Amino acid sequence: MNHASHPLAAGLPALLPDLRDVYEDLHAHPELSFQEKRTAQIVAGKLRDQGWDVTEGVGATGVVGVLRSGEGPTVLLRADMDGLPVREETGLPYASTVTALNDQGETVPVMHACGHDVHVTCLLGATALLAADRESWRGTVVAVFQPAEEVGGAPSMIEDGFLERFPRPDVCLGQHVAPIPVGFAGTRHGTVMSASDNLHVRLFGTGGHGSSPETTVDPVVMAAAIVMRLQTVVSREVGATQMAVVTVGALRAGTKENIIPDTADLKINIRSATPAMREKVLTAVKRIIRAEAEASAAPREPEITELPGFPVTVNDPEATDKVLAAMAQVLGPERAFTLPHALPGSEDFGTFGSALGVPSVFWHFGGLDPASFEGFRLEDLIDQGVPADIPGNHSPRFAPLAEPALDTGVRLLLNAAAEWLGHPGT
Repeated sequence: MNHASHPLAAGLPALLPDLRDVYEDLHAHPELSFQEKRTAQIVAGKLRDQGWDVTEGVGATGVVGVLRSGEGPTVLLRADMDGLPVREETGLPYASTVTALNDQGETVPVMHACGHDVHVTCLLGATALLAADRESWRGTVVAVFQPAEEVGGAPSMIEDGFLERFPRPDVCLGQHVAPIPVGFAGTRHGTVMSASDNLHVRLFGTGGHGSSPETTVDPVVMAAAIVMRLQTVVSREVGATQMAVVTVGALRAGTKENIIPDTADLKINIRSATPAMREKVLTAVKRIIRAEAEASAAPREPEITELPGFPVTVNDPEATDKVLAAMAQVLGPERAFTLPHALPGSEDFGTFGSALGVPSVFWHFGGLDPASFEGFRLEDLIDQGVPADIPGNHSPRFAPLAEPALDTGVRLLLNAAAEWLGHPGT
């Protein structure tokens, strides 16, 4: 599968057993956003053992390693560390049984359902090989292990003085394991992932006894009407060739079957690929919420609170060409593909490039067993998407194939970084 990996990767086969151990340990011990203390401790210890200058506690629980090898360009490599409040159902021998307290003080299960354990392990593999062979490259590498990607942790690192405390890179590089077969990777010029806006909506009614609904203003009915009407935003206000997604991910109201409550709460997620579409959809969602409340004779206007979100992730075209070339070197040109459109998922990785004023590139690489995709061609995956029966990111059954996904992820990071790092004598 590996066609022309960088010479830095020569030591990778010997390193893979240790990386597999690290991965299984991280997978079995996930931590929620901004709670990644154990993960950060492991990362910091390994970076120090490798010879990196290490700073801990960046943006709460983030870790940054800096490694220099003479004069040359500076490359930032990023991995995210947090898990999700999901109960694991993979059946893996190293499956997580961890629980933790969330921000609301509730005990929740925790799982690496988005593959961040893969990302951390791959970057630790790349840092080990870069440190072991400093004579083969010139420049500076900044390894960023970021907390809380699931809630937008990159801004917390920027706000913690990242620009002043660490070398300014010439490029920022990041990757994400995806529910596609191991051995494939893709990215695109321009917008590669969508913006994500999140709203918490509180609806106000007038509570009372379930036997006398005429004496109340029922916020549950109001919430149900809003949920259904929101389905028309994309189907009737967004063009067929445009991209937007509106999801009501939570609806909570009441405590008992015969009590009509005073309030109902909705949590809404909105995805968009352009600033104009973002504004259009946000405006429509808020209009519908307020109009349905008025139609229900709500005693007061809804409270609409904007929660932390994600900006559009934008790849620099010239830098993307270099990364695509690096992918082709590792996987072969037939397995390194260009995405035809931006993905509806969101990421905060682009915060680094925009805040630092430098180009960035984000790509996706396969993490699942190719046997699960028997009969599907690459063209099918690009045109039709991942089959519905394949567990994707955030699924309780998402289980990357550690071997050879870790091998691939390390090689992609090294080859991509090598597109910028200098060589001895240059």
